[in-house]
Amino acid sequence: MPNVSKRVKLLILLPAATILIGTVGFMAIEKFSFINALYFTIVTISTVGYGDIYPKSIAGKMFGMVIIVVGIGSFLSIVTTLTQSLVASGEYKLRKRRIHMLIGLFFTEAGDGLLKIMVLYDREIDSFRKEFLVNDRWGAADFSRLKAAVLKNEHIIDPTLINLGSLLEYLKAKGGFFSRQLENPDLTENESFSDLLWATVHLRDELMARTSLTGLPDSDLNHLVKDTTRVYNLLIEQWLDYMEHLQSKYPYLFSFAVRMNPFSEHPSATIAGA
Repeated sequence: MPNVSKRVKLLILLPAATILIGTVGFMAIEKFSFINALYFTIVTISTVGYGDIYPKSIAGKMFGMVIIVVGIGSFLSIVTTLTQSLVASGEYKLRKRRIHMLIGLFFTEAGDGLLKIMVLYDREIDSFRKEFLVNDRWGAADFSRLKAAVLKNEHIIDPTLINLGSLLEYLKAKGGFFSRQLENPDLTENESFSDLLWATVHLRDELMARTSLTGLPDSDLNHLVKDTTRVYNLLIEQWLDYMEHLQSKYPYLFSFAVRMNPFSEHPSATIAGA
C-alpha cells in the first residue's frame, strides 16, 4: 500500500507539469498571452475543445497533439492508480485486522500462560513489575515509553529459577496450536510476531530433543536459558503491542486482560468493589 500511495503522489505532479509545459509552449509557439495559453492548455487536456482559441501554426498543432496525448494519459493513470490504491487500502486493513485476530488468539490460547510462567524465572521481576501493570489510564506515550525501555534493557531468565520440565510440558501441550498458527499465510504480515512463534517452536524442539532435562552441563543449560530469554523478550514486546491494540479497539477485552495481567502477583478476573 505505501508504494501505491507514493505512486499517486508522483502522478499528481504529472498533470501539473503538463499544464505548465503546455502554457509555456503555447506562449512561445503561438504567442498566446499567459491567460490564453493556460486556458487553451486546460481546455485541450480536458478534451472540451471550445474552439474559441486554437493554434494556427503547424508547430502549434503538433505541440497541441502531444499535450492531448500526455494529458489524457496522465489523468487515466491517476484514476487507475487511485482505484488500485483504494483496493489495496481495503485489502491492507483487512490483512491487518486478521493479524491482530491471530495475535489475540495466540495470547488467549498460549501467550498469556507462557508469559506467566517465564515471569517466574526472572529474578529481577520485583524491580520492574509495577511498570507492566497496564491500566485504562494508559495512553500511547505510556506504551511507547515502556516499549523503548524493553528494547533497551533485555530481561534475563535466571538459570537457577528456570524449570525446564514444566516449561516443556506447557510447550508440548500447545504444540499443535503453534503449528497451526505458523501455517497461517497472514503470519507474513507481522515480522515480529513471526519471530516470536519461530523462537517459541525452536525452544520447544530444543527441550524435546534432550532425553533428560536434569543434570545438564552448564554449557547446555546456558544455551537453553538463552533460547528461553529470547522467547521471553519477544513475548514481552508482542504483549505490549497486543495490550495497546486492545485498549484502542476492544475495551471489554482490554478490561479482562488488565485483570489477568501475567505480570501481576495476584491476577484475578473478579472486579473488585469501590
